[in-house]
Formats: sequence, structure tokens, C-alpha cells
Amino acid sequence: MDVLISEVGPRDGLQSIDATIPTAAKKAWIDGAVAAGVSEIEVGSFVPPKLLPQLADTAEIVRYAVGIPGLTVAALVPNARGAENAIAAGAHKITLPLSCSESHSLANLRRTHAQVIEEARSIAALIRDLPAERRPHFEGSLSTAFGCTIEGEVPQVKVVALAEALMAAGCDEVGLADTTGYADPAAVKSMIAALWSALGRGALTGIHLHNTRGLGLANALAAYEVGLTTFDSSLGGVGGCPFAPGASGNIVTEDLVFMFEAMGVRTGIDLEKLFAVREQVAAALGDEPLYGFTPLAGLPLGFRPASSNRSINEGARA
Repeated sequence: MDVLISEVGPRDGLQSIDATIPTAAKKAWIDGAVAAGVSEIEVGSFVPPKLLPQLADTAEIVRYAVGIPGLTVAALVPNARGAENAIAAGAHKITLPLSCSESHSLANLRRTHAQVIEEARSIAALIRDLPAERRPHFEGSLSTAFGCTIEGEVPQVKVVALAEALMAAGCDEVGLADTTGYADPAAVKSMIAALWSALGRGALTGIHLHNTRGLGLANALAAYEVGLTTFDSSLGGVGGCPFAPGASGNIVTEDLVFMFEAMGVRTGIDLEKLFAVREQVAAALGDEPLYGFTPLAGLPLGFRPASSNRSINEGARA
């Protein structure tokens, strides 16, 4: 596996739509994705059920998913209490979002930058107190890093300063997130270079992109060309951010996988099996629209994916 595709549909996709799908359907989605070769899935968010009833069963989903061999189970946490619940459920990876736009942070988490950094310190301390084998990987996500639908431009120097603060608070790494679909390929390369210069390459390996203005794949390619290896995406492109007006459109997993496989970059994912998962998710979501060009056009005649040269399960992480 040359790149890691982290499927975020069960969390980021479902949090942004009105439909609440049954727990059994979520488990089937995860099972199908794993069978297709997906090795990391963000399965839910530990937020109060009254805020996101679509994700009220996250603890049960995490407990189910951690029993699947070779799957890294990720979850989003808004604060230290959410982290406690994620750890109790057995999550392998937890992500705390820090919106680089403070206005978005207040809308999304109801916390200032200083308060989110304090939550990061509390979570890091909680993890340090655990036995080594129970410590989840802790990521601080730099949301709205390229711009905000509330504030507009977010200065790069501010993003770098917040990244430094997250690492100083105890995060294992930071993740770069174009929550609002403001990024372009040049901005992606510039931001990665700035963060690597400040933090070192090991502190940033992944990016979360939205396709709001049609640049999702172009931005993913730009990030890959400079050396990032982990890419978030959502099956069918479902979801977005409910607290950033107009910021719809997660990058489509099917199209992202096709791009890399066509380039000769191994994702470890079987596209035909992924298309089958799409059909089952579409049935569970009902009238909710799904996006993506590859599943509609089909694979080109004679297409030979890069991952066909080796087992699609190679490189799965526990």
C-alpha cells in the first residue's frame, strides 16, 4: 500500500445529513468497506446524542469495529469527556478538531482556541496515564485551515501557530483539513511546506479535503506530490460540515481510489467491491444523493489497478 485512504463517511458523511440509518446498516457498511480493502475508518463522533442523533450509537459501532482484524478504528472527539468515552469503547485513533477560524470554533465546538488547546492537554494527559497498549493515536485536526465561510481568509501564520500549540499540548500529530472547500493546489503545497518547516515532516502526514468547488482531487494530487500519504474521503461524497454554511461535499472515495490506482499508486482497495458497498449504502440512505464519476461511468476497458499486483489487504494497520 502506497497511500492510506481513510474512510470518513460513517462519521463526517452521516453527521451532515438528516437521515439516521440503523446501527446494523452502519456495521454492514464497515464490513463491506473492510472487505473491499479499506484499512482505516472514522466510524463516528462522541458528541451528545441530542446534538447529532445520527451518531448516537457511536460507542456501539466502535466496540463492533475494533473486533475486525486489520482495521484501524478512528473517532472524532470534541473534548476530554468525548475522549474518555472513545477510549472506553476501544478506539485506536482519536481526533480533536481545532478550527483555525475562531468563529467556526465557537459555532462547531462552542470553545475558543485557548479552550480547545486546554482540552488537548487534558486528553494528552489522559492518554499518558493509560497502559501503553491502550493508548490511542491522538491527532489534532486543523479545521478551516484554508479559509472560513464565517471569517473568510485564515492567515497561514495563524494555522502554523495553532499547529505548534496542538503539538506542544501533547498531540501525536496534526491533520490538515479544508473544511470549507477553499483550498487550491498551490495553497495546499504552500501550507504543507509551512507546517513541515515548523513541526517536522513526521507531525503531518494526512489531509482532509472537500470537493465544494470541484478541486478535491486536484488538491489531493498536490498533497501527494509533495509527500502526504493519508487521505480522508467519504463513500459517495456524502457529508460536509453542518457548521460551515455552503461547505458541502467530502471528496469521493471511489474517485480518489480510481485516481491513485490509475496512476500506479497502490491504495489496497478493490474498486468493484467498493462499488458494491456504495449500492448498499445508497439503499440505507434512501433519497440522500450520492456523488462521484467513477461508479457511474464504470472502470475503463482493460483497466489494471495498481493494487492488483499484490494482495489488496497488504499494509492494513491494526
